[in-house]
Amino acid sequence: MHTPFHADLHCHSTFSDGTLSPAALAQRAAQRGVTLWALTDHDAIDGVPQAQAAARAAGMDFLTGVEISVSYASTTVHIVGLGFDASNAALQQGLQSLRNNRGPRAQEMGRQLAAAGIAHAYEGALQYVGNPALISRTHFARYLVEAGICKDTHEVFRHYLVEGKPGYITQRWATLQEAVGWITAAHGVAVIAHPACYDWNAMQEYAFFSSFQACGGQAIEVVTGSHASHEFAHYADLARTLGFAISRGSDFHCPQESKIDLGGLPPDPRGLTGVWELLADRIVPAHPR
Repeated sequence: MHTPFHADLHCHSTFSDGTLSPAALAQRAAQRGVTLWALTDHDAIDGVPQAQAAARAAGMDFLTGVEISVSYASTTVHIVGLGFDASNAALQQGLQSLRNNRGPRAQEMGRQLAAAGIAHAYEGALQYVGNPALISRTHFARYLVEAGICKDTHEVFRHYLVEGKPGYITQRWATLQEAVGWITAAHGVAVIAHPACYDWNAMQEYAFFSSFQACGGQAIEVVTGSHASHEFAHYADLARTLGFAISRGSDFHCPQESKIDLGGLPPDPRGLTGVWELLADRIVPAHPR
């Protein structure tokens, strides 16, 4: 199978912290030349059926997807799952357990922000949530922008929603072994999402990659909206050295907020195995083959 230059395997809908429905995302992706697409909402696969139907209608091949929140070495990391059986009970139950934790965390974030002088942030964030069980920092950020407290969501995160700031609450998510286990039990492939986003030195990064591989993880995102061009090269080299397949995705959330639009990524570095090659038999074709 030839590398699909226009694969986009990381984005978010109103089922988590995106602002577009799965159908609108599919249409946007197809209009921008995407040929293989996955919806990867945070800790939820409720939007997958709509996404799959919309991908077929738009003429795109499709992979099931999710982005799972993981606690590792006092850091929250994200693991993308692709090509899994969405009906798998272990995966569904694991994701449900993560969603159950989000409500109490959000309420505590609201209390902390109120103590910092920002009243009603929790109630305000709820206005932006499609699914209250998936309320996130992004929803708080959108409310604080709308309330005129910050000029954009990036400023909100810097001043209020990262470690050491008033609205940041430490959350215990899945373990790395749990997240990768849920994905592989459902016959999917686990992918490290946007690895450059984690504030690790080379030794810490290598330890994480090794642990991920030992758990059964097989791929890393190389070309992603969160990486600069020099990071594409760095993670391509790591993939070659450690024997990982590569994945790619815009990490698109919102037309006004995202750095890269669906379909806007450059080509992958040459000479690497794409995750879509590992999942060739799990791709849902737009047209019967």
